[in-house]
Amino acid sequence: MEQALLLLIGSLGSTTISGSSTRQSGCCGGGVGAGGFGAFPSSPFINNRYNNKNSNNWFRQSIKLKLPSPSPSPPQSHTPLHSQLRFFSTSRRRRRGSINHNRRATVQPGMMMMDDDDQGTGNMIYQPILEDGVFRFDCSAQHRAAAFPSLSFADPKKRDTPISPSSSNDVPSFIPTFEVQPPSSSSSSSSSAQQLQIVNLQFPAGTSFYGTGEVSGQLERTGKRVFTWNTDAWGYGPGTTSLYQSHPWVLAVLPNGEALGVLADTTRRCEIDLRTESIIRFVAPSPYPVITFGPFASPSDVLKSLSRAIGTVFMPPKWSLGYHQCRWSYDSAKRVREIASTFREKGIPCDVIWMDIDYMDGFRCFTFDQERFPDPQSLVKDLHDNGFKAIWMLDPGIKHEEGYFVHDSGSRNNVWIQSADGKPFIGEVWPGTCVFPDFTQSKVRSWWASLVKDFISNGVDGIWNDMNEPAVFKTVTKTMPESNTHRGDEEIGGFQNHSHYHNVYGMLMARSTYEGMKLAYESKRPFVLTRAGFIGSQRYAATWTGDNLSNWEHLHMSVSMVLQLGLSGQPLSGPDIGGFAGNATPKIFGRWMGVGAMFPFCRGHSEAGTTDHEPWSFGEECEEVCRLALKRRYRLIPHIYTLFYAAHTTGTPVATPTFFAELSVIPTLHTDTPFLFSTTSEQGMDTLHHLLPQGIWKRFDFEDSHPVLCTSFSDLPTLYLQGGSIIPVGLPHQHVGEAKLSDDLTLLVALDEYGHARGLLFEDDGDGYEFMRGGYLLTHYMAELQSSVVTVRISKTEGLWKRPNRRLHVQLLLGGGAELESWGMDGDVLQIVMPTEDEIHSLVSTSEKQYKTQLESAKPIPNVEEASRRKGVELSKTPIELKSTEWIVKVVPWIGGRIISMEHIPSGTQWLHSRIEVDGYEEYSGTEYRSAGCSEEYNVIVRDFEHAGEEESLVLEGDLGGGLILQREISIQKENPNALQINSSIEARNVGAGSGGFSRLVCLRVHPVFTLLHPMETFVSFTSMDGSKHEISATSGDQFYQGNLLPNGEWMLVDKCLGLALVNRFNTHEVYKCYIHWGTGTVNMELWSEDRPVSKQSPLRVCHEYEVRRLP
Repeated sequence: MEQALLLLIGSLGSTTISGSSTRQSGCCGGGVGAGGFGAFPSSPFINNRYNNKNSNNWFRQSIKLKLPSPSPSPPQSHTPLHSQLRFFSTSRRRRRGSINHNRRATVQPGMMMMDDDDQGTGNMIYQPILEDGVFRFDCSAQHRAAAFPSLSFADPKKRDTPISPSSSNDVPSFIPTFEVQPPSSSSSSSSSAQQLQIVNLQFPAGTSFYGTGEVSGQLERTGKRVFTWNTDAWGYGPGTTSLYQSHPWVLAVLPNGEALGVLADTTRRCEIDLRTESIIRFVAPSPYPVITFGPFASPSDVLKSLSRAIGTVFMPPKWSLGYHQCRWSYDSAKRVREIASTFREKGIPCDVIWMDIDYMDGFRCFTFDQERFPDPQSLVKDLHDNGFKAIWMLDPGIKHEEGYFVHDSGSRNNVWIQSADGKPFIGEVWPGTCVFPDFTQSKVRSWWASLVKDFISNGVDGIWNDMNEPAVFKTVTKTMPESNTHRGDEEIGGFQNHSHYHNVYGMLMARSTYEGMKLAYESKRPFVLTRAGFIGSQRYAATWTGDNLSNWEHLHMSVSMVLQLGLSGQPLSGPDIGGFAGNATPKIFGRWMGVGAMFPFCRGHSEAGTTDHEPWSFGEECEEVCRLALKRRYRLIPHIYTLFYAAHTTGTPVATPTFFAELSVIPTLHTDTPFLFSTTSEQGMDTLHHLLPQGIWKRFDFEDSHPVLCTSFSDLPTLYLQGGSIIPVGLPHQHVGEAKLSDDLTLLVALDEYGHARGLLFEDDGDGYEFMRGGYLLTHYMAELQSSVVTVRISKTEGLWKRPNRRLHVQLLLGGGAELESWGMDGDVLQIVMPTEDEIHSLVSTSEKQYKTQLESAKPIPNVEEASRRKGVELSKTPIELKSTEWIVKVVPWIGGRIISMEHIPSGTQWLHSRIEVDGYEEYSGTEYRSAGCSEEYNVIVRDFEHAGEEESLVLEGDLGGGLILQREISIQKENPNALQINSSIEARNVGAGSGGFSRLVCLRVHPVFTLLHPMETFVSFTSMDGSKHEISATSGDQFYQGNLLPNGEWMLVDKCLGLALVNRFNTHEVYKCYIHWGTGTVNMELWSEDRPVSKQSPLRVCHEYEVRRLP
């Protein structure tokens, strides 16, 4: 059955906006001016846990762009949020019998003063900080004093300053336990050479976990484990455990519907282990504090409390909420102008064109190629004249070259990260050998900001920080050595090695870039996009989900990834629409654009060497779907901009799961008010089940529904508005700058069961900071049904702006796409007379018939299985999957019969994950690299898939030429489901008689490329035929082993950090030698047969198997 993607675009629920108070949340991006949001208790909800029945159906999830819904204003005395939350929560507990004070841990008052460094385990000590319901935990008083300054908090002093809580909130509801382990004597990295602090926090049975930041895979994180270590993770998969950003944060939803957040406030590599039911486990170098937020009434309350710690998202310029078009690369000013003009000629909305690294002179940052981009100011002027903004890339790697002004200036100012010997570290990136700014120093951030300020004078509207994990080429770790040193300012941690600052390097670079843009244009809001980040990065930059793949799996994952970032404090994110790597099919691209047009950040981007991925590149049917999808987004810009004002002022997420909209069985005063869309996301299915949350949901569209071929469903998402909601809608402009305050304004209205609806509209200049001084208009709209008449009016306004003179169009949704409408002037009271029930039924029936006719008349996107082969590689075909209780293996027969994924289910570890066309598990027919066998299309000879736990097998054959075939059998035997068996052979099928029945000289070379999750903690271990023992790490370089040094039928890849080993067993009579090659974040463990001719009677064989073993 085809699964549905649900996307909610909706509410702050019960949050009110009040001009009676202001709040400043610290660093830039967290500020609030006049008209800041006050707080009011949010409604409870039921934890639906969509994925319980089948944890692998992770794409059955939802996303909600939340709508500020007004509620009665708080009193002018501004009752503190924590007081309101406590009052509301206590009231609810009495009614629902949920967790109360009796559940709290029994703790003697003296425990807060516990000081016992000799104790290696115990309960953590605590202090209330920030506000009621927030606690800081440390292993001891000495640990508290020794903890490093916070880089996640907007104001680090707030983490370190205890408060006096109210008497009813002076004891935390849950108290973590800790264990401090001494450093391992065999540790090879600087981080693991320290004490490890293990923290466990146990919750009631049935608690579910979310958050953990930028992670792939399913929405609910219960049962998963990730490691916070910013990594260049091209082509990541659902089992990848370290991506580009680090958020040591978990959002726990308790069985009674309350929520609690947990932050491990450490910048170092941190293991977040959620595999044990209802337990959060953090493992990181000691010492570090743990901060808990709540329990509060709802996840929204937890996230608002988190924002008062880490800051809110910067207020984005309005134009940045339009569509962005990007590619690696539009390699000349001429090509950029062609792309821009084509958007306008075809009437496809777009606001931004992006320039990747090819605009630079030899990849030197802050330079322009004089042949391809000779006059950037002229180019930007042309773009501006046509309604476009221009965003340009800046990487941290600065070419190590005397005479290059950035390098020379940096060297004079001594700004570079240093190696352990005190000399500037030199690593290779795009320009070749590079040096890297040490952004942990304020003088270096100022130096970079001054470069950015000068760069902006070329007409730069925004800056894209890429490769800032930092990524380094030609090294097994994909980054710089952890022994490198940073001369950081004392207030952020002082002089430390790279392992301490690695995870915050990208955030500090984004901060420097943001500050440079503010220096250049004090009257404009900066727009920075960063690939790498840390919890708190939202104060300075938006983000995207990195180098994804152009296939259905990554389309699914883009939804959960945007959700997780929103649930971790970063609301401004989105994927590369259409997929970065590989060629999209028209169906994938069109469907992804339909979904992506609803994401908070909306950008299409694709890799060099692939087919063109602009909206018009996939045929007229797909082009029309993209045009309609983006017109939808531009109609919704007034609503989306209002959501970001709410996110900026209160910390509420813009995108949330649909369970945020679930209501408690206990009636409440306030309800969430989102709208939702639902869309199919795969081809070839005839049914769709809308997974709507509880409550009233009214379907609507903009007369733009688009069909799926041979079905009655839509290539574009189906839109729903929740009862009780009003959302503002504008005109479908070609770019945000076309919009005028005098444009007609539409309000979509869906009444709740009580005949009420409310909504908000925030308006300002769309840029700059006048809104912080009252230069805005915030309108509270309400609708009410009385005596068969619906009255729509303004209940409240805020801000200094006068109401524009414009027409108001009210559309009252009846269901089934039917609606009633009324026109008037904005500010007037509009009334709509409700028809009788029979008349409503007739209107709905007529609307549904018109909807069906509309679908039948539209041209669907054709089901094109094959993407164009002009460039790149086909990624959209579905791999063959073998699955047992222990293994999930994915195979692509059409390119080399390659295994692209080997995931061990019990440990949740993906030992192998690769791109489609290279690496992974492949086999050759010669000793030379990538000889015949690795790229041919294989035929599936036998495909026997039984139920999980029973035998599954796949037999493939590839033609090697010269009468030879390479046959491979991949199987999981029911008598030994722990082992993944691979039996391969090179056989002579049609060798001519003139050769005596023998083939050319061949060698069966098994070439798996395993992914290293922890490169510095991983080695290859084996005992040789002569009894000698070996442990081979990356520092050993490439090695061959044969003869008496050949592994004695078994060798294993050991990950000490995971406590696991991937064991590879083989027949020593078939394997002539073994080869180890260390790559960038990978290792090859190759098995080579002897090198000889084969005949029908004497094939070459290598039979081997893989199994995962837990280390003692």
